[in-house]
Amino acid sequence: MPIEQRGVDTVPDEERTSGPRDLVSILLGSNLALGVVIFGWLPVSFGLGFWPSVTSLAAGTVAGTLLTAPLALVSLRSATNLSTSSGAHFGVRGRLIGSVIGLLLSLGYTALTLWVGGDAVVGTLHRLLGLPAGGASYAVVYALLAGATALGAVYGYRVLLRLSKVLALGLTALLAVGVVAYAGTFTTAPPHGSSYLLGGFWQTWLLAAVSAGLSGPIAFITLLGDYSRYISPRRHSGRKVFGATCLGLVVGLLVPQLFGTFTALAVGAGSDYAGPLVAGAPFWYLAFLLLNASAGSVGNAGLMLYSMGLDLDAILPRATRTRATAVVAVLSTVLVYAGHFLWAAQDAMTSFVLLMTAVGTPWAVITVIGFVRCRGAYDPESLQVYNRGTRGGVYWYRAGWHVRAAAAWALGSVVGVLGVDTPFYQGPLLPLTGGIDLSFLLAAAVGGLAYLALTVREPHPAAGGSRTPAAPAPAPAEAG
Repeated sequence: MPIEQRGVDTVPDEERTSGPRDLVSILLGSNLALGVVIFGWLPVSFGLGFWPSVTSLAAGTVAGTLLTAPLALVSLRSATNLSTSSGAHFGVRGRLIGSVIGLLLSLGYTALTLWVGGDAVVGTLHRLLGLPAGGASYAVVYALLAGATALGAVYGYRVLLRLSKVLALGLTALLAVGVVAYAGTFTTAPPHGSSYLLGGFWQTWLLAAVSAGLSGPIAFITLLGDYSRYISPRRHSGRKVFGATCLGLVVGLLVPQLFGTFTALAVGAGSDYAGPLVAGAPFWYLAFLLLNASAGSVGNAGLMLYSMGLDLDAILPRATRTRATAVVAVLSTVLVYAGHFLWAAQDAMTSFVLLMTAVGTPWAVITVIGFVRCRGAYDPESLQVYNRGTRGGVYWYRAGWHVRAAAAWALGSVVGVLGVDTPFYQGPLLPLTGGIDLSFLLAAAVGGLAYLALTVREPHPAAGGSRTPAAPAPAPAEAG
């Protein structure tokens, strides 16, 4: 299969041959990896037992899905990725906000997936073959996984879709076998000696709902368009695409996360997950665990890396998607090594997802509001102005920026960050919320309300071009 050449340009309708089932396959197959499974361990590591962990994960995942799933409809109508599509609401240069958010989200989650998968691979090979569990082994395994991930991401969407379809069936079977493998030691009580991380049940439950449940769908706020842009609205309704997105996110995230909760309690995983998971596995299950850790990590990280390449391509239009993917592959590999050798797993994961949720949520809310206001009508040519090094179009606003939308996002993000409670940072708004981290609610509410208030009298540019500044013309300083 040839390497995909298309970047963030508009996908012609004749190439939009995917359907809602493909969307479910890619969301399910790409998420049944240890990089997603580990989020089921987080509530347990916070001191919660089985049922509180399950309810926090379910509540957070459903809430995040209802916020995130409408974003798939944006690219369904615009035929390009989400960060480029957001130019209709933030301006063709202001959409760089979405590109940077998407790049950081994907970078962090790619590193996390390779890190957890690599740790499990080394631990499994140590038990199976006696591989030394030293720094050299980890370095080699991380490099191999990163190389395989980069190869899949470079080949692009079609290869990753085929891989996801295989993984959706294979990894589901592996997780089912894993339930049998760990069932003998499972308990609903939290690990012995653990206590609520934030001192009280509800504070800790909400932390788990946000950092482990809500963060799953939020990780896809800029990724969904990478897949839905290949679905044609002429052949598939928005209702079916929305339903497929909800199904893919809820099932694709909850199944591996609940497996993570189940196994974390079965092996008594407190401050670490991969080590106890491997140590507590029956010998006969090690080969299955090795397959999940390697194939699942490549599938999950491959999609994240593919999205990163698109986001960097959108930030640097002169770079090809292939080159951009190679660059971000190196960056994510560096983060993998830092995650293993420098950081504490629980603290690093919790801080990253909470901060990115606070920053990403208002962007998603504003993009969804903009989609509703324009009724899904986008001008494809005007969306591509920045990528082509030209000026003008209906989304040019003020020098390529919709200042009011950008200000609303900034205000929502600042308020969200001020309300975050992480192991490394506690926001000054926490006393006002009773010490409970409500950063995502604050960020969503403030960002969305500010956007509505600032643009209440401002008509949205019509896709037909009713709001036309100067016609697109070459910009020498930006021409590529």
